[in-house]
Amino acid sequence: MRVAFYAPLKPPDHPVASGDRAMARALIAVLRMAGHDVFVASRFRSYDAGDEARQMRLRGVGTALAERFLRRVKPEARPDAWFTYHLYHKAPDWLGPVVTEHLDIPYVLAEASYAPKQAGGPWDIGHQAVADAIGRAARIFQPNPADADCVRPLMRHLERLIPLPPFVETQPFRAQARDESRAAVAASLNLDVTQPWLIAVAMMRDDQKLLSYRCLADALSGLVDRPWQLIIAGEGTAESKVRAAFADFGERIRWVGVVEPDRLRELYRAADIYVWPAVKEAWGVAFLEAQASGLPVVAGRSGGVPGIIADGETGLLVAEGDADAFAAALASLLADDEMRQAMSRAATDRAARVHDVGSAAALLDRHLRDLIAEAA
Repeated sequence: MRVAFYAPLKPPDHPVASGDRAMARALIAVLRMAGHDVFVASRFRSYDAGDEARQMRLRGVGTALAERFLRRVKPEARPDAWFTYHLYHKAPDWLGPVVTEHLDIPYVLAEASYAPKQAGGPWDIGHQAVADAIGRAARIFQPNPADADCVRPLMRHLERLIPLPPFVETQPFRAQARDESRAAVAASLNLDVTQPWLIAVAMMRDDQKLLSYRCLADALSGLVDRPWQLIIAGEGTAESKVRAAFADFGERIRWVGVVEPDRLRELYRAADIYVWPAVKEAWGVAFLEAQASGLPVVAGRSGGVPGIIADGETGLLVAEGDADAFAAALASLLADDEMRQAMSRAATDRAARVHDVGSAAALLDRHLRDLIAEAA
């Protein structure tokens, strides 16, 4: 079937890399894997930082774009369904509800987030739009189970809320041999192969990302008496602040910037533990990639992170933002080779069973076909 795809926060071809862009691209890929004809319906960004007048202008622009879409769509190119990824009060969907109501086609959402505390606040316009969108949706696929409690009361039919485990294509992460990867990375980054290697992969933004980097640095400051080296992959506007947080560690840190996918997979396979505090984060694609590569994880217990890291099985979770607890968990994993190896095997297995693109494609395909059959 033909599916119109829209991501109001960030279009899938946006020049700045992020987990949101990665997930948008991944959703398009799995829908195509399932045999559907997917096209990006609009690249309009509805994001606003809290300016009511601007939100009203964005609403007007979005409505105008929806009407233009309807005028221009040809009968042979008419979508069978509209699929919106990641809407919340700061980035509502002004197009999907208009188009789907006019064309009488299913309106499908993925990662819908609703925060009751935003009612009457600086994003009230978007907040109300999200509530309306959730009420209209024929299906809502939720990769973050933490969002479900607030979304569920707005739905007319609770069976339309479908858990969608976050996913990646796990096979490429499992394909490389660890020993070869470790030797290559040791040579290119001048790392000591006798020490445990930690890795963190995240953009460097002056928001919760910076909070996580600083929490990680605080945690590692309590482990300077232990052997370890840390690879940090990422860049962004807060890079100088991130580097400052790790300045005292000197040659223990390897800064690699943003790397190509093949190189990133090599880094994952060469490392021993993935570390990320995940302060105020919903979840992260990098957690899935790391586990698919066989890395045990130490992370903060925030948002949907517990849904993708099995505490005590594929990694260790600690209280969000607690640097001391993070240090203690990491210390226990550094000291226990047997635990690391068991978690490595469990992480690879769970990623392949629960978080592979094949499972996601089958789930989305089944529900989309059911929707079309219901509409017939």
